[in-house]
Amino acid sequence: MFKIDTMQGHDRMSTQDLLLAIGDAVKQGETEFEVAASGQHDIGGPLWHPEGKTLHFHVTNAGQRLGSMCLPGTEIVAEGSVSADVGWLNSGGTITVKGDAGDTAGHCSSGGKIFIGGRGGTRTGSLMKHDPLYEEPELWILKNVGSFSFEFMGGGRAVVCGYDSEQFASVLGERACVGMVGGIVYVRGPIDTYPADIKYMDLEADDIAFLDGGMDEFLQHIEREDLRQELSDWSQWKKLRPLTAAEKKGKKSHDLKAFRQNEWVKGGIFSDVAHDDFAVHNTLSTGLYRLRVPSWDNARFAAPCEFNCPTGIPTQRRYDLIRQGKLDEAFQLELEYTPFPGSVCGSVCPNPCMDHCTRGSIDEPIQIGDLGYRSAFLPVEPPKVKTGKKIAVVGGGVAGLSTAWQLARKGHSVTVYDDADHIGGKLEQVIPRGRLAHELLEAELKRIQSVGVEFVTSCKVDKEKFAALRKENDAVVVATGGTKSRFFPWEGAEHLTMGLEYLKAINRGEKPATGKHVVVIGAGNSGMDTCRGAYEMGAETVVAVDVQKPAAFADEIEYIENLGGKLVWPFFTNKITPEGVYGNDGRFIPADQVIVSIGEEPELDFLPEDEGIEFFRKSWLVPKKDQSIAAGVFTAGDTIKPGRLTDAIGSGRKAAWYVDQYVMGKETADFPEKQQIPAERLSKAYFEKCHHCLLGDPVDDHTRCVSCGTCRDCKMCLESCPEKAITRIEKEDGSWEYVSDPDRCIGCGICAGVCPCGVWSINDNPEKIAMYSTGAKA
Repeated sequence: MFKIDTMQGHDRMSTQDLLLAIGDAVKQGETEFEVAASGQHDIGGPLWHPEGKTLHFHVTNAGQRLGSMCLPGTEIVAEGSVSADVGWLNSGGTITVKGDAGDTAGHCSSGGKIFIGGRGGTRTGSLMKHDPLYEEPELWILKNVGSFSFEFMGGGRAVVCGYDSEQFASVLGERACVGMVGGIVYVRGPIDTYPADIKYMDLEADDIAFLDGGMDEFLQHIEREDLRQELSDWSQWKKLRPLTAAEKKGKKSHDLKAFRQNEWVKGGIFSDVAHDDFAVHNTLSTGLYRLRVPSWDNARFAAPCEFNCPTGIPTQRRYDLIRQGKLDEAFQLELEYTPFPGSVCGSVCPNPCMDHCTRGSIDEPIQIGDLGYRSAFLPVEPPKVKTGKKIAVVGGGVAGLSTAWQLARKGHSVTVYDDADHIGGKLEQVIPRGRLAHELLEAELKRIQSVGVEFVTSCKVDKEKFAALRKENDAVVVATGGTKSRFFPWEGAEHLTMGLEYLKAINRGEKPATGKHVVVIGAGNSGMDTCRGAYEMGAETVVAVDVQKPAAFADEIEYIENLGGKLVWPFFTNKITPEGVYGNDGRFIPADQVIVSIGEEPELDFLPEDEGIEFFRKSWLVPKKDQSIAAGVFTAGDTIKPGRLTDAIGSGRKAAWYVDQYVMGKETADFPEKQQIPAERLSKAYFEKCHHCLLGDPVDDHTRCVSCGTCRDCKMCLESCPEKAITRIEKEDGSWEYVSDPDRCIGCGICAGVCPCGVWSINDNPEKIAMYSTGAKA
């Protein structure tokens, strides 16, 4: 037995704490509950025993909604009277109240039995209903009920015994059974009036059988078996039920305006505060009089993968094309956003798109990274029309090449200048070959050249060269990236090896000096690359230290740990010696080589000093909204702030957008950016869960992609519209759109409800129709 007293001295237990305690006890297998309540709500539901055993509740001083949403296998007995909403939404429980019940007892109940040993309040039994697949609900009341009871009743049986109610003109109160469309109300005692579409009639044999069969159970539950004989004179009983369709045939139907004026509430429901003109608008209005209007907002929002990809690649559109059988177009689409679908998206990118993929909350994310390989070796046709505009890009790294790629495809003549022997920036010089296949990078660099981009290597751009580039070109883009290793002026900093130069040497095929025991300061991605390089060069032990939790990608950390590497954090470096590293807390990590790899900063001493170019911390550029830093000079990538390779690609796209407008003399338009589609617009229930072992070719994921925010042409809206208001229009280019006919649409919102992709919206009708005007009473 689980006993609980909700009052301890002057301290009252909250409803939430009581329900949590009961729920925990049920999980532990308890079946018997004795609750000394003090007005707490919702006692007794919805609960189910883990072994299917019946739960028994004995409650005193219960608050509102006793037994709300009560499930089969729950029995509740309440001593005395209780507050409103007893058995609200009862779905199968047995609820006994030995005293009076408040308002709306049995409201919306669809199953189970409710026994009231006293009176019921206003709207008792309203909206009761019956699903034919289950047993109908029953509501038994010993005395009488308040007004508006059994309003809009749709099913079930209610029994009002009328005991000790002689003083009332009607045991059903006023305006009982209004809107009743189903079920039966059995009544003993006088009633006032009832609606014209309700039949008041004598009992039939099956009615008596029901009452006679249930009366003993009812009286036993409320402990009034002594009333059995008094309540069993069936000649004192009547029943009310709604007219059948056949009985209504030929009867004049209610005029809604007259009903509101004369039957519902005299003068109108808001007659005390506003004048009601009793205008009645068809519930299923179309056109101007719809309460809501739909709109097909295809591609209005960005999918989570697109929104969280710094490059902005709309993977949902790629899969949309694949579904249409347009594989070449799908693979070419990625090249509109990046020149490195294989080297970055398919190789070194951590794929934040997959981390945020909606499908990942169902089973496994869409295989977006692997899909990038399908675009890696695709040829691209050079632009057919040349603009005659010349643009110089200073810096042959990811940001510079992304900018050059976009501008060249628009028909501009683009030349990339870099001081290294080979173009490619960190992809070529720093990323370990174990993470990025060199032949893949070379193929993608050749494709950049194939659209007309010229590479000039071993070219140091100084002030003089930069000034010449500005004169010779219509625009210049500064994208030199981070080229100098950052470090703090620690004691013994002269003993440091610079991580950037160390990795460059390895990628050039050299064998940089490497100790047996190496400490790497920095545990980000560049730090993990440095750890990998140290092991490749023969280090026996490698320890990476950082002041915070390592920021490197999880798979990179795992790789280093599998090699035997250790990560130590938080560790604040204080001093470097030939013997190792000291932390400011006195810890010492022995090492015969210390490599610093905490990021890089740009070297921009070639920029003019007299044009008001803004810097952050004297290192990074602060561009204007259009990514310009001076007249005709723009910037992109790590010269603005450190970031991932995908950030650099996205920054290059954005710079190219503004450079193109500048050189072509166009009015400046903002770079297009979308909001992420709200998760509640998507209907994941349509998509069947699969398992990782069943995932195959990433191209086949077109069946799994939720296509967030982009129409997948499933035609569910077309087939579900009850008014056939939606039409699919196919365009000459093979695309399509769905259109809702306002003369047929009733604004029900089913199109928005069934759309799995969140493409349809349902909004309030912007055309306001006046129904009430404040002022004097009529």
